[in-house]
Amino acid sequence: MANQPENGILEDFRIQFLECWHRLPNKGLFLVLLVAWLALFQFLGNSTVGYIATPSLLSWMGLTFDSLMDASGSDDSFGRYIPFVVLGLFWWKRKQLVALPLGMWWPGLLLLFLALGLHLLGYMVQQPRISIVALFTGIYGLMGLAWGRHWLRESFFPFILFAFCIPLGWSAVSITFPLRVLVCKLVVLISNYILQIDVARVGTALMDPSGAYQYDVAAACSGIRSLFATVAVAIIYAMLCFRPWWKRGVLIASAVPLAVLGNTIRMLTIIIAAEVWGQKGGAYVHEGGPYGILSLLPYVAAFGGLMLIGRWLHESPARPVAPPTPAPAT
Repeated sequence: MANQPENGILEDFRIQFLECWHRLPNKGLFLVLLVAWLALFQFLGNSTVGYIATPSLLSWMGLTFDSLMDASGSDDSFGRYIPFVVLGLFWWKRKQLVALPLGMWWPGLLLLFLALGLHLLGYMVQQPRISIVALFTGIYGLMGLAWGRHWLRESFFPFILFAFCIPLGWSAVSITFPLRVLVCKLVVLISNYILQIDVARVGTALMDPSGAYQYDVAAACSGIRSLFATVAVAIIYAMLCFRPWWKRGVLIASAVPLAVLGNTIRMLTIIIAAEVWGQKGGAYVHEGGPYGILSLLPYVAAFGGLMLIGRWLHESPARPVAPPTPAPAT
């Protein structure tokens, strides 16, 4: 009896999936070309001979995502979850997509040829990230070829989220270092002038002037992980819940300061704990505190801020309509 609800959900999913699948034209063509396209990147996708020595771009991506922390300190592991998010959003838009006028659209080949050129460039200059862009651009072109320009227009979001599948590696340093410096300056400002806690800054190091504690805001603590997560959530939230582009722009633009705010709050909790309990107390909070709960502070602050801004941006209530002016008596 306990399995009946689960079986009902699976059966409902199967029925809806088959209904949408049958309404898609050119399925065979799309699947054949997709397999061939993926095979290209599986066997001739990566020309680098570095630490990840594999000819497969797909394996290169997987191994990069498995490396939870690369040399630059930025966490690229979230990229492995993006395809599931994109598929989920496609499923959410399924009725809208299959209701479009679908059919062959030969200009889709132009996107495919552009993607092939990008891959050749990335392969020759040994830049797998260029080939990753080519991989997803080619899949996008195949969808346009099989199902038309209307499908491309309506599927640009969520397909654009695949940009988060591109690992940054060392290129993230240009983002992490300014974030580290900014967070340190904000922590010193708030600690000294609001909390009345003496904190000194040397570069990206925060310390007590008496030497009771000292912490370095390393690249891993720059907040880039919460920044990318916040930006991704803001894009999804904005595109799903708002139609006017200015509202979407406001919500997405707010992701950056909210991520900085969340990381600043986290660093402040470390400083406060160190002020009360010393170096060990701050280190305990830095490691996440009880059950790692405190490590979620940047996300709670950032996502909570997004919800508040979204509520503010929500459709305003209808203005009261003035009662009609009575016609003058004749």
